[in-house]
Amino acid sequence: MFLSFRADVAAALSDALSALDVEPTDPGIENPPESVDAVLASSVAFRLASEIGAPPPRIAGELAAEIDPTEYDYIESVSQSGPYINFHPSQTYYDDTLQAAGNEGFGRLDEKDETVVVEHTSANPTGPVHVGRARNPIVGDAIANVLDFAGYDVSRHYYVNDAGRQMAVFTWAYESFDESDLPEPERGRGDYDLVRYYRKGNEYLENASESERANAEDEISAILEGLEAGDEATYERVEAVVDGVLSGMRESLARLPVDFDEFVKETRFIRDGSTDDLVARLKDTEYAVYEEEAWQLELPSFEKNLVFLRSDGTSLYTTRDLAHHEWKFDNFDRAVTVLGEDHKLQAEQLRETLSILGNDTDKLDSVYYSWINLPEGGMSTREGTGVDLDDLLDESIERAREEVESRLDSRIRDDELDEEDVARIARQVGIGAVRYDIVAKQPAKSITFEWERALDFEAQSAPYVQYVHARTCGILSEAEGIDDVPATVDASELTTAEERELLEVIARFPAVVERAADELAPHVVATYTRTFAEAFNAFYRECPVLSADGEIRDARLALVAAARRTVANALGLLGVAAPESM
Repeated sequence: MFLSFRADVAAALSDALSALDVEPTDPGIENPPESVDAVLASSVAFRLASEIGAPPPRIAGELAAEIDPTEYDYIESVSQSGPYINFHPSQTYYDDTLQAAGNEGFGRLDEKDETVVVEHTSANPTGPVHVGRARNPIVGDAIANVLDFAGYDVSRHYYVNDAGRQMAVFTWAYESFDESDLPEPERGRGDYDLVRYYRKGNEYLENASESERANAEDEISAILEGLEAGDEATYERVEAVVDGVLSGMRESLARLPVDFDEFVKETRFIRDGSTDDLVARLKDTEYAVYEEEAWQLELPSFEKNLVFLRSDGTSLYTTRDLAHHEWKFDNFDRAVTVLGEDHKLQAEQLRETLSILGNDTDKLDSVYYSWINLPEGGMSTREGTGVDLDDLLDESIERAREEVESRLDSRIRDDELDEEDVARIARQVGIGAVRYDIVAKQPAKSITFEWERALDFEAQSAPYVQYVHARTCGILSEAEGIDDVPATVDASELTTAEERELLEVIARFPAVVERAADELAPHVVATYTRTFAEAFNAFYRECPVLSADGEIRDARLALVAAARRTVANALGLLGVAAPESM
């Protein structure tokens, strides 16, 4: 309803401007000053002052006088405070909000006729997912969720590097060493099993004699050349390693949980000829030069050239990624890529090259993220491996379980919760804490993950918000399972400041979805959930629900049902579970 109210405000301002013979302009719709009891305000008078030659307060007064609230469904009244025009919503606005928010899809925007591919994670399949890269799947998945909820037709892709030197080294090592040459795997899974070969191979290359290294490099080069030549046997050799590692990586990501619609392999663009075609087109541009035994592009905006073909005729990662992006442009209306900040130069060079090739790069958006750091001593590490995502998730669940057990001790003793319940809640809280703490920050800012903050039930964390959902479920369960808004409930019964504030926060949720999608900023949703939790807790403290009388009880139950749906949907966008009990 907030979006409809905003549309009414925009229409009212447009009509008022026309009535005063003022050319249409940005209506300047924003939140009102804190001292004003309104839902929206307009600062358009500031923009018109120089054009009209009158002080902003006078312009605001004239515009406000031209607006007839009875012409609009959701405007109750209009007021002026200095240069601002303030808009107060009608009772219909509150009634419709309370009704709409009880529906399962509350907050979901109308479908758009636009397809979007969101590529994220895309970690090289050389071993388990490392915690330093955990921000990519968490942010990427949340962006995809938000875009989907905003009405876009979203496809989630993982771009698999199965054609580069790393994979050639991996394949050579897998075929060169025996199980007896390797340490025990850290976990019984494909990525932990196979990564031992990769590490052994790199260790060998570092310490081998010159002749041994030369022989190994010949074999590695042969694998790369076989891929470029389209040799089916070479593809199968590399695929055995890549798919084995990916199977384990997917299990790690599923714990978050993060899933993908498609794993798009680099070799696809070698095998279908698109890389060769792209190389030929690049050579034909005015920017192509052959220097230092490689084909390069002298890009106008960069000091460093972009190398796109080696002297032996093999392509590079960026070359194949250019073909990959042209494929995206052919199949989707828009492409979003989530990248580590260390890939920013490469991504900007790729964008300029795509433009040189005649592509519409306005269709491409890149979201860059900075690193996740762990406080010293915050987690154990295994020598030579660092901290894997699995390590982080295991510890988050273990720590969450300790906290949950301490809080639910009496319920466990009384057999209200069994082992399965405790394990479920610990998993939901622990993994939710990791996801929420990471996605709640703007991606470009580096963060240090701290357990005390992430698992603090009293602070602005995932458990703090999750507990609100659990509390709404508890209230509704005690009220004999009422979880839908009764059609006869009248929002006019909600008269206290806390009730009105919670209802207004609920009403804003669709606008939060809209903004998060427009800005590719899921942290906006996280910020909203904290505001929401504060509003609900204030309502819970001041407004008894189950002990209230008659119509007030029904209205408050409807508000709790609306709150439950809203917070569940908001947490869902962030990929955070909404526990029914905690």
